[in-house]
Amino acid sequence: VLLQLVESTIPALHRGGLQSISPPRAETPRASTMSKDKKDEKDSMGKLEELFLKSRTIMLYGEINQKVAREFCTKLQLLASESDDDITVFVNSPGGHVESGDSIHDMIRFVKPRVKVVGTGWVASAGALIYAAPPIGDRFSLPNTRFMLHQPSGGVGGQASDISIEADQIVKMRKRLNQIFADQTGQSIETIAKDTDRNFWMTPEEAKEYGLVGKIIQSKDEL
Repeated sequence: VLLQLVESTIPALHRGGLQSISPPRAETPRASTMSKDKKDEKDSMGKLEELFLKSRTIMLYGEINQKVAREFCTKLQLLASESDDDITVFVNSPGGHVESGDSIHDMIRFVKPRVKVVGTGWVASAGALIYAAPPIGDRFSLPNTRFMLHQPSGGVGGQASDISIEADQIVKMRKRLNQIFADQTGQSIETIAKDTDRNFWMTPEEAKEYGLVGKIIQSKDEL
């Protein structure tokens, strides 16, 4: 029986059965192709960013973190050093690292050129903090944008004293952010504190009535 099994297997191996257990030879070229595709995509995005910068436009999309803040502030300073012409910033962000948002917020107010922000997609949390940086006359929104304000959150482990210190810092951060939004919207501190106790969502129309949005636009000509 064993001999019959071996004899019946040999023809199958000759027909190509070994190929199915041979190491795949296409792995290296496939990885190389994927790597090339990523490089091409990165190069394409780089060229697009150059075109946007030439038109004095910065796209701020995605989660806010230290890397995003550094890249944004570098671009903003570069444009500010070239001329005093207006700069347009499109914001579409779910939020992220508060201190990174602080850095972008402060830099928008720091540079000499007028900075106009346009909300698109969703503008939430630290993204809303950035959006609120310019005066209300320079805050625009596209028709289908959603806005969201809320209180900061954080987590820390370790000794009870460390947890207490961190909790105290979050309370101070919340008071500071409430003051910023109160100043930039015209709402009272009490109203901001109450509204942001939970996620506070607004349509462009509601955000305009609230004092967060200055003007709802549908085309570039309205900027």
